[in-house]
Amino acid sequence: MHDPAVPVTPSDVDTFLIKQLLAPEPELDAARQRAHDAGLPRIEVSEVQGKFLMLLAQIAGAKRILEIGTLGGYSTSWLARGVGTDGQVVTCEYEPLHAQIAADNLQTAGIADRVQIRIGAAVDTLDALLAEGGQPFDLVFIDADKENNVHYIQAAISLGKSGTVIVVDNVVRDGLVVHPADPQTQAGALINGVRAGLELLGTHPLLDATALQTVGLKGWDGFALARVR
Repeated sequence: MHDPAVPVTPSDVDTFLIKQLLAPEPELDAARQRAHDAGLPRIEVSEVQGKFLMLLAQIAGAKRILEIGTLGGYSTSWLARGVGTDGQVVTCEYEPLHAQIAADNLQTAGIADRVQIRIGAAVDTLDALLAEGGQPFDLVFIDADKENNVHYIQAAISLGKSGTVIVVDNVVRDGLVVHPADPQTQAGALINGVRAGLELLGTHPLLDATALQTVGLKGWDGFALARVR
């Protein structure tokens, strides 16, 4: 029985939920550790968030997914599971080192054949995808530099179709998103980018959107969820 004098933290709840709802994932755990050992920022999604992305892809019946922000390929791996063996994930990564670690992790996990990594500034990659005129994406996951969220959301609409699901990560930022920030600072530009993205999600005539706060192992944050009409 729990001692009420001992507080339960959001991280405790996340740990409990992981044990209750997620099967052990040694391959994914190892991939995440390899990224950490290589010095990549520890900003990947949590286990419960990763499985949420996989389930969302499966619920949407997504067979073609666009990810903006690969990092070490942890969320990419969950999305690749979501599309199945006959699907494809196109993921954009600016840093060549991050892309190489992600590629190695995907190869080790046996899912590299369903993932295409595009290296370079995501703004340029998205423009290239638009110019190529390929099949529309069923789901877009945005988790990159927040200053460009507006551009990424606009591109997601253009590269999607009616019914495309758009997920934007890190839209609460410890509550800082509530107020405009100093645009002259890097942190302020980030917050203002998140705010501008939320404004676009709420006002664009082709989108239905909402957002949810999250707490747990990744702190206090949240994600926005939208559907293209």
